[in-house]
Amino acid sequence: MAWKLGDIMPTLKFNHNILEYLHEINGVNYDSKDWEKRMPSIGCVVEENDEEGIEIEIFPDRTDLLSHETISRAARAFLNSLNDSPNLEIKQGEITLEVDKSLQNIRPVILGAVVRGVDNGTNYSEKDDFIQSLMDHQEKLHLTLGRKRKFASIGVHDLSLLTPPFKVISVDKKYKFTPLAEKTEMSIEDILKLHPKGKEYAHLMSELKEYPVIIDAEDRVLSFPPIINGDHTTVNEQTRDFFIDVTGWDERSCEACLLLICLSLAERGGVIESIQIKNWNQELLNVPRGDSKSHKVPDRLIKNILGIELSKTEIANSIKKMGGELIETRTVTNGPDKIEKWADCIVGEKEHIISMPRWRNDIMHPVDIVEDIAIGYGYDNLPEQLSDVHLDAIPLPSSNLKRRISSSLCALGLQETQSLTLSNKRDQFERVRWIEENKSTIISNPITKEHTMLRQYILPSLLNLLAANRHHELPQRVHELGDVVRDSENKTRLSWACAEVGGGFSAAKGIASSLLRDLGANLSEVKWQGINHDEGPWIKGRGARVIIDGIEVGQIGEIDPKVSFEFGLKVPIQAGEFDVDALGRTIPDPLL
Repeated sequence: MAWKLGDIMPTLKFNHNILEYLHEINGVNYDSKDWEKRMPSIGCVVEENDEEGIEIEIFPDRTDLLSHETISRAARAFLNSLNDSPNLEIKQGEITLEVDKSLQNIRPVILGAVVRGVDNGTNYSEKDDFIQSLMDHQEKLHLTLGRKRKFASIGVHDLSLLTPPFKVISVDKKYKFTPLAEKTEMSIEDILKLHPKGKEYAHLMSELKEYPVIIDAEDRVLSFPPIINGDHTTVNEQTRDFFIDVTGWDERSCEACLLLICLSLAERGGVIESIQIKNWNQELLNVPRGDSKSHKVPDRLIKNILGIELSKTEIANSIKKMGGELIETRTVTNGPDKIEKWADCIVGEKEHIISMPRWRNDIMHPVDIVEDIAIGYGYDNLPEQLSDVHLDAIPLPSSNLKRRISSSLCALGLQETQSLTLSNKRDQFERVRWIEENKSTIISNPITKEHTMLRQYILPSLLNLLAANRHHELPQRVHELGDVVRDSENKTRLSWACAEVGGGFSAAKGIASSLLRDLGANLSEVKWQGINHDEGPWIKGRGARVIIDGIEVGQIGEIDPKVSFEFGLKVPIQAGEFDVDALGRTIPDPLL
């Protein structure tokens, strides 16, 4: 789960009650010093370790470590080298679930499972810790694998309060049931408008006219996915038998969520039972699957990446620490005649068949298996060696241009700055009187009203910077060379702004002329064309377009006091903004 992504790093807190209970049910001592020293290798970092417990930060790709039980299973293998099978034992169950045909276009992926006989603790404190841990695990999976319930959503129910078999049907917005934490019935429409969870996730249902609900044999609502469960199925201190439903649009995410919830309950002694699902396409499914996934890993790939040749025993022991199993090492007899992909094996090469748990959804390629082998073997045990590939770095033409622009403006006494690429339409267009010539890239879920889009111009950012520093002495002379986004494409622009007395249009033209001369332009061929005062932030008669070979490469001028006042500034400002890509096209590099 490598996010870009506002990268999410969930945290997990173990208090001593949980540590002692996991020790009791797993029979393994979890030494906090071992956790702090060795667990970062498998995808987590110990943030705090004191007399109250342990706080662990989980890497985004290891969603199988997001509960106390699943991380304890991983620790059991990694720290204690105990042999847990990569397969999950699942008993054939008798409960059925039928999915209506209408769900194909409403919520097509429907999965479920039963877990019986879960040991939820011996006293109120342990039971309360268990329920809180289960709910936290569910929400962390919603956030990560479920992409805030868009890909997958999970419902956990007290099976003893339900009457199988179950059905998934579609209903209209007038359909009523009593949602979780409510005492009276509410319609689907009211839930989406009034219930806290309904308001939070209503956008996931915005295009639907029919809505999914899961009901039991008595037509009582278990769940309205992905919004809220029914109130009567709530898990409590007496719950030991569970029904889990997982629904969504991404089959891989849904399967991983279901297996991880089942795994955490199985770690507490629960027995997992499959259910039979008659899908919307009339396909019969027994879910969940507990068998592991097999991966073919060329021995050549391990050697090339790790720089060391590992024996069969070393590979088996390394992958065992990561919860996997080496099934077979063999010589390929029916592979391709040549390597078609960089991880393929050809006839005569040695390959390893490695079995990994199905819930390890982060494993998508043989390289991921090699990484697990490296972690299990120990990075400290890998040889130190220099790369045998020598590459000379050659600057891109665009990098040369940016370097020359920056050097020129710094030599003119302008301080280089770097601001956020996030902005808003008021700053970008209304305040500076520039029109929206290109399609803007809008942020779908902005945190503040100041950051609702990716900027198209840099000058508004500099004016905001000067406004934030207006209590400092003048002159203030700044410039920025950075990215903007137009029509969903990254562009490079340059802007400067000087808050100083005695500057004006002539000073702006002087900076622009010096810059163009340093870039190699013939100033006699540069045209300066006047701009109407309502077509930019400039004072009437003191703004100009800069034209080279008939192409507008930028604008310069003296900022209109009305524009300055919009940004909270009351000092004379001369400024300019250039299209760096246009400069590169119209001015040949004099060094080439």
